[in-house]
Amino acid sequence: MAKTDPPPQTFEAALAELESILSTMEDGQLPLADTLSAYKRGAELLQFCQVALKDAQQQVQVLERGVLQAFTPDEQDSGTERDRAGESDAS
Repeated sequence: MAKTDPPPQTFEAALAELESILSTMEDGQLPLADTLSAYKRGAELLQFCQVALKDAQQQVQVLERGVLQAFTPDEQDSGTERDRAGESDAS
């Protein structure tokens, strides 16, 4: 691992690199210095991913502002279903 790893290009690239680092560290075969470097890089990638997710969440909130509302079943729809049920009983 280089001393100054470049920032990831995308969230997906950061996540893939983070998973690779985690797998390597879980094997327990890295020397201590490499383990510390991997841990540092993993922390950087984790921060990158958290920021990317927060940005995406904010974008979704902007897009949905005023659009999402609590769901309440329309009484007209349920009445229609009851009418249909009543029609089959009457037949």
